[in-house]
Formats: sequence, structure tokens, C-alpha cells
Amino acid sequence: MKILITDYDFPDLELEQALYRAADIEVVVAQCRTEEDVIAAAAGCQGLLVQYAPINAKVFAARPEIRIVSRYGAGFDTVNTADAKAHGVWVGNSPDYGVGEVATHALAMTLSLLRHIAFYDRDVKAGKWHFTSAGKMQRVADMTVGILGLGRIGKRMAHISRNSFKRVIACDPYIIDGDFPAYVERVSKEELFAQADAISLHVPLTDETRGMVNASVLGLMKPGSVLVNTARGAVVQIDDLLAVLDAGRLDGAALDVLPMEPPATDSRIVQHPRVLLSPHAAFYSVIAEKELRRKAAQNLVDWARNGRPSYVVISGE
Repeated sequence: MKILITDYDFPDLELEQALYRAADIEVVVAQCRTEEDVIAAAAGCQGLLVQYAPINAKVFAARPEIRIVSRYGAGFDTVNTADAKAHGVWVGNSPDYGVGEVATHALAMTLSLLRHIAFYDRDVKAGKWHFTSAGKMQRVADMTVGILGLGRIGKRMAHISRNSFKRVIACDPYIIDGDFPAYVERVSKEELFAQADAISLHVPLTDETRGMVNASVLGLMKPGSVLVNTARGAVVQIDDLLAVLDAGRLDGAALDVLPMEPPATDSRIVQHPRVLLSPHAAFYSVIAEKELRRKAAQNLVDWARNGRPSYVVISGE
């Protein structure tokens, strides 16, 4: 078997290479940015290990020998799954590698906004020293945290938030009532945005969720509330978010993900004084990174040995 690692931003690929050497799998490594790059690099390859490179019908039609795609990450929006299904190509992912890391990062961002930590840091470094320099602050223990998306990460976020907040509410139309923890109150999307003092997003990027956090729902949020996104950048309409921040309706926003990564250093979202940013790092710890890479790489080994990956998104032929 021969596979292509289409692209990566890890310091090295020794972990993956060691797995493939042991399985007697030939590896080609590239840094593909376009479908054309993938097509050129994937000659003779039956499998792809993908980070950000776009994989779709154009790739599958040009390289019909490709039978499996495995993606670094729980999300798989860079792989067109409908195209994969139409071409009988397996798609795998790494669905559960950094659940604790993302939830902890989301809670840290939420509390940083509510307690003005980043804003205080900025003020102190600018020579301002007063407990009111970053504006009025309410008691977190009196607040409601709202979670949009109650999958693995959303549930973990609810669990680790419940001792800090008065209420935990959540919206997820795809989770049955019995899968809502007893300490989480089920609400509609509109109720979530209207009632929560802090909203944390934990939804995948799909046609349904793309741009779903827009002017309509942001306009429902309480004055002084905050928004946190550690899910996917394209879930939030950035211009709409900037508008409510500029209007003073929201106290702040914390974003680990953006529609365009990395953003331009002079962009409004980077320069905005009430926005806290991190570089798509919520998933990261040394252990989580290794787990991510091992599981994504192992999908291809398992397919070669058993005819199917360990973590199936789309079943192939």
C-alpha cells in the first residue's frame, strides 16, 4: 500500500512514519494547498492522510485509486463526504482525541472574559492600575452558561462549568432528552441566546451550522454577555459579531477559530479591544497531539489490514 500525507503543521512526522514502517506501507509527504496539488502528489496512492488540504470529487475523479481518506481532527469539513460516498471512498477521523483540552480551553476563555483577565492584563501593561479599569463585572456564580451543541465536548464543558455557574443550559436538537445530563436544562436556540450570560459553541461545521451565529441570534443576547467559539470559525458571522461588539451589546468574545486562519494582523477581529484570540489551539496538549496523530494515521493501517478504518465517518466500498 502507498499513501500520501497531503499536508501537516507538526514539527515532524516521525510518529506517523514509524506506524507505517511497521505496517510496510509506503509514504509520500507533501504540503498540498489545492486539489491540483493533491492530484499531482497522490499518483499511485490508495490512501490520504489529510490536515487542511481540500479533498473532493475533483480529487477522486482524477485519482480513482484513492480508496480511503483519514483526517487529522474530529471535524472533517475539508473532506467533501458526499463526494467520497459517491465514489465509494472510506472517510475516517480522530473523533475523541482532545475532548478535555477543548472543553477546558473553552471554560478558560469564558472565565477570562467574565473576569476581564485579558483586559486587565492589557490595561496594566498600558499603565492603568484600578479594579474598574476593564468595566463593571458581575458575579459568575449568579450567571447562566449556555452551550450550543451537546456532543462529547459540549457535555464535558457542561460538566466542568456546573460548579462555577448558577445554571447550565444547552441546545442540541440531535440529542434525546435522556442524553442530557441532569444538571443541564434543555432550551431552544433562541432561548439559549436570550437567557445565557456566556455562550460556548460546540457544533461541527455543516451546511446547517455554517454562519448560524449571525445578527439574528446575536441580537437576542443579553447586554454585557459574552460569546466563546472553540468549534469552527465559519459557524460565526464575523461581521455580525463585530457589529454587536462595536455597539456595546456584548462585553467580549473569545475565538480560538476563525473563518480565515491565520487572520491578517491588521484585521478588525484581531485589533478589536474586546476580542480574546488563540491560534486554533484549544485541542492542544502534548498528549492530545500524539493521540490525534496516532488515531488518524492508524485509520489507514487498519484499512490496509482489515478493510475498514477504526473511526468511520463514511463507509466505502
